[in-house]
Amino acid sequence: MHNTIEKLAAYNVWANNTLLRRLDEIEAAGQEVPAACLRLFSHVLNAQAIWIGRLTATKSPVKVWQEHTLAQCHQLHEQTSERLLQMIHAADETELNRLISYTNSAGESYVSQVADIFTHVPVHANYHRAQVALRLRENGLEPINTDFITYCRELTAAGKLTVSL
Repeated sequence: MHNTIEKLAAYNVWANNTLLRRLDEIEAAGQEVPAACLRLFSHVLNAQAIWIGRLTATKSPVKVWQEHTLAQCHQLHEQTSERLLQMIHAADETELNRLISYTNSAGESYVSQVADIFTHVPVHANYHRAQVALRLRENGLEPINTDFITYCRELTAAGKLTVSL
C-alpha cells in the first residue's frame, strides 16, 4: 500500500507540473488563462497546504477557495506538492496508521487516518485538474493530458519504471 501512495504522490507532483507548464504556455502565447482554471487550480494547491497543516498540526497559510495568480500557483505548488511526497517517503507504518483530528472549512470535526489523507490528496487534485481541462476546452484552449497512465508511460519510456508480471 505504501508504494501505491508514494506513486500517487509522485504522480501528483508530475501532474501539477504538467498543468502549470500548459498554463504558462497559454500565458506566453499572449492568451489569458481563464479565471475558472486559476480558481480551480488554486483550490487544488490550497487543499494541499491545508492538509499539510492538518498533518503537522500547523496553521494553513491559505483558505480553501482563496484565489491566486499563476505566479502564486507556481509558488504554492513548490511549497506543497513535493513536501507531501517527502512526507509520504518519510512515513512508516505507524505514521500511515496514525489518526488525526481536524476541523474542515465548514467547521465540522473529523478524524482521519494519515494513509487515507495521503491517498485523498492526489485523487482530489485529479478531480479538479479534470475540471480545469474542461474549462480550457470550453474557452477554445487545448487542455493537457495529466492522466495517471500517461505519467506511468513517461516513467517507462525514461526507464524509471519497470514492468514485471
